[in-house]
Amino acid sequence: MYTTEHNEPARRSRTSKTKRWTARPRWRLRRGAEIALGPGKADLLEAIGRTGTISGAARTLGMSYRRAWVLVETMNRCFAKPLVSSSSWRGKGTSLTREGHRVLQLYRQLESASLQAAKRPLAQLESLLMKQRPAGLRRGGSPDKKDRRK
Repeated sequence: MYTTEHNEPARRSRTSKTKRWTARPRWRLRRGAEIALGPGKADLLEAIGRTGTISGAARTLGMSYRRAWVLVETMNRCFAKPLVSSSSWRGKGTSLTREGHRVLQLYRQLESASLQAAKRPLAQLESLLMKQRPAGLRRGGSPDKKDRRK
C-alpha cells in the first residue's frame, strides 16, 4: 500500500498508537473508467518530485515500477500537457514539469479546502463516534476468542 502524510492508510496496523479518528478527502478526477488524478497519483507525483526517478518514487510508496510507470503514463495522457518528463538518457532521471507542479499544488489545495469546508459536519460526526475501542473487542465488534465465556 502506498501512503504519505496526505493519504494515510485506511487500515492501520494493530500496533498503531493513534487513538483519534481522522477524516481525509479522496478526490478523483475521472472520465468514464479512466482516473486522471486521485490520491495515489498525487502521492506518486510528490514522490517523483522528491526522488527524481519513477523507480525511486515507486520504491518509497511500496509499489512496483511497472505500476508507477502506468500511472504516470495515464496522467500524461489525460492532461493537456505532460505532468512528468523523463530524460531520454537512461539513468538521468525524471522530473515534474511546470504543469505537474501546478496540478499537484491544486490537488493539495482541493484536499485542504475540502477538509476546511467539512469542518462542522465532521465535528458533529466525530462527536457521535466511540472515543476508544473497548478492550477485548475485535474489529467487527465481537469479543476476542480469549474473552469469550464457554
